[in-house]
Amino acid sequence: MKLTIAIAQINIVLGEPRINEEKISDFTEKAAVAGADVIVYPEMWNTGYALDKLQTLADKEGVMSKDLLSRLATKYHINIVGGSVAIKQHTDFYNTMYIYNRLGQKISQYSKVHLFGLMSEGQYLTSGSQKTSFMVDDIPSTGVICYDIRFPEWIRTLMSDGPKQLLFVASEWPVQRIQQWQILLQARAVENQTFVIAANRVGKDQQNTFGGSSMIIDPLGNIIARGSSQNEELVLAIVDTADEQAVRGEIPVFNDRRIELY
Repeated sequence: MKLTIAIAQINIVLGEPRINEEKISDFTEKAAVAGADVIVYPEMWNTGYALDKLQTLADKEGVMSKDLLSRLATKYHINIVGGSVAIKQHTDFYNTMYIYNRLGQKISQYSKVHLFGLMSEGQYLTSGSQKTSFMVDDIPSTGVICYDIRFPEWIRTLMSDGPKQLLFVASEWPVQRIQQWQILLQARAVENQTFVIAANRVGKDQQNTFGGSSMIIDPLGNIIARGSSQNEELVLAIVDTADEQAVRGEIPVFNDRRIELY
């Protein structure tokens, strides 16, 4: 099955959810005009890393974000892997991804499992504890957030829970580690024999410069689309999931695992 995938590589305005919502809306329209079947956004696109202001900025119960994503998915008849947003759930704050189908229905959500100490996430956020699995049209998929990609055992757990053909990644990855970003994403694609669709932001906040380089990678680790390191842009590519099936048939990694040992 062929799928046109779009990544919204944007510059997130720190602590300004309304401005960022407008930007997300604009890029979703551009993706629809380009014929995209699915669009993915970066991590924490509503607030950026304004973690010390979450008490006033976080989306309570995710209401505003869910309403926006549902409306955009319905209006443009497009699947949305909603990057992630800062939400307040009861008294806790989470870094949460929402996924919507073409009908505007929320079909899954995922809260970041591995919190990144170097950006003080653990001081402000509560880690998630649930896996996610969803269908993009008829294609089995899963999603993770940023630091999660440094934990191959977690990715393999998600991918082994019924083979997934698409792995979506939402991120705010700093420019000084952008080479590691590429290496890690290619490794996750090869070892899991899956397409990786990874959205990263560009621009700066008060403490970090982010490296863009959003990527769409095939199951052999080849980069088939890549964004620039500095510019806002829509990154587009057509993927054919028959390619992934061919790779899995040739090298049956999932059948050859020694699950009695690890």
